[in-house]
Amino acid sequence: MIAGVAHYAILAALIFCIGLYGALAKRNAVVILMSIELMLNGAALAMVSFSRFILPQALTGHIFAIFIITVAAAEAAVGLALVLAVFRYRDTIQVDQINLLKW
Repeated sequence: MIAGVAHYAILAALIFCIGLYGALAKRNAVVILMSIELMLNGAALAMVSFSRFILPQALTGHIFAIFIITVAAAEAAVGLALVLAVFRYRDTIQVDQINLLKW
């Protein structure tokens, strides 16, 4: 059995939905960042699979995937820096316990 574009699209949607659930349901900031990474990886997989099966000679999906990976790396670095700064100030990374506008 050869995997077609529908198989990859379903896998990309499943990865994206798992990331969406994690970003909306979890309270830990690190888990939310990892869920956002899953969502970006699902989008990158969809871009590459559609590019591969619709236009096999074009590399547009691969280029978009490289941009998505670059944005994900930058998001992880900035997000973890923010989490560390908040942890040093508040001693917690639970999102519902962080209220930095109150003194």
